[in-house]
Amino acid sequence: MPPQLRRSEKSLRTTDSPITAYVQKALENPALVSFAAGLVDEDSFPAADVAAAVAEIMADPRASRAALQYGSTQGDPKLRALVLNHVCAADGVAPAELNLTPADVCITTGSQQLLYILGEVLFDPGDIVIAEAPSYFVYHSLLQTHGARVLTVPMDEDGMRPDALEALLEDLKRSGDLGRVKLIYTVDYFQNPTGLTLSAERRPKLVELAKRYSTGHRILVLEDAAYRELRYEGPDLPSVKRFDPTNEYVVYTSTFSKPCAPGLKTGYAILPPDVMAAVLHLKGSHDFGSGNLAQHVAARLMESGAYARHVAKLQAMYRGKRDVMLAALEQEFADVPAASWTVPVGGLYVWLTLDGVDTGPNGPLVAAALDAGVMYVPGEFGHVADSSGDLPRSHCRMCFGTASPEMIREGVARFRRAVGAVLPRGSRRLAAAR
Repeated sequence: MPPQLRRSEKSLRTTDSPITAYVQKALENPALVSFAAGLVDEDSFPAADVAAAVAEIMADPRASRAALQYGSTQGDPKLRALVLNHVCAADGVAPAELNLTPADVCITTGSQQLLYILGEVLFDPGDIVIAEAPSYFVYHSLLQTHGARVLTVPMDEDGMRPDALEALLEDLKRSGDLGRVKLIYTVDYFQNPTGLTLSAERRPKLVELAKRYSTGHRILVLEDAAYRELRYEGPDLPSVKRFDPTNEYVVYTSTFSKPCAPGLKTGYAILPPDVMAAVLHLKGSHDFGSGNLAQHVAARLMESGAYARHVAKLQAMYRGKRDVMLAALEQEFADVPAASWTVPVGGLYVWLTLDGVDTGPNGPLVAAALDAGVMYVPGEFGHVADSSGDLPRSHCRMCFGTASPEMIREGVARFRRAVGAVLPRGSRRLAAAR
């Protein structure tokens, strides 16, 4: 036997995301209806548009050489300019109004790379990130790798509660821990996992609080807008970045994975200049620049209008799937007063609450659901344990991204049978109007 491998402390802090096992189960059993993995619909992929873009690039000797060569660490200049104009147009402003130029945009290998590198830039073990409760559990795993501590504030139907955020910041100031707070993290559009959206009125408040409590050092707001373009009703809301006119306090990040194709593995971020410099120093050590061909393809899709047409197609398709899931829940759970759920105006997720039912990974519902041929994500993964070690265990994240409308109906029916098998006696009666 060779001597034992001596791993770094960071490596020892790193574990698989809890979703990994659920994805594996779905792959191993195609008969399962999976509401678990937050994947996108494979039938929606813009194969013809991507093929046309690649053909155009390869037919042009200059363009093909540029696309097949190494790119820069910061990313393709054309794509950076297109991304900046795209985000600012959604916010109804010119880039100059937010003190932004393409030099403030970085192209990344998916938005996950930006989340990781920004953590390397900011966190020492013991530093604090404030997030929503619940929040994106894959990010929690990343923060564990960096040794950061996650503190949470509750949400309501309008997203993260600024009053609770302010109260937490005040508590940290009194305890002397405010100096460890580096970041306020929000998935502000159709949140993963709840489907809730931060209201327009609350968005400037996040920036104001970050500024007010940046006394000994600057606290950043990390705006994860991965689902922004998957809106199914109502007007688009201004980004949190829209309320950072000096480009100092907000990091905006998004991706082409959800609104286009995850195989492009291309994300982007808009960063304050000093944050950009630090990110690029580390990113150069990671990859010398994200995949160049994918960036050129994304730029062609945006320039040609194919990207905008595809987003409109996805909005219509996912709107239909969302409506099917909501209707199925209404039908199947009408006699379960313990059941309630969010009604998202976009994104891929419905947050189902089953009061009195243990939905956790070690609870009876997971096994009952698998026996019924359906899978969900236990909501406890999105929470951080309190000082007593307790976690909420009555929630389920339901993703309607990959299943067909017919399978969504079948999956919800299967799930209702599973819930029926674990419901306490006497808990079935006609539910009141929601």
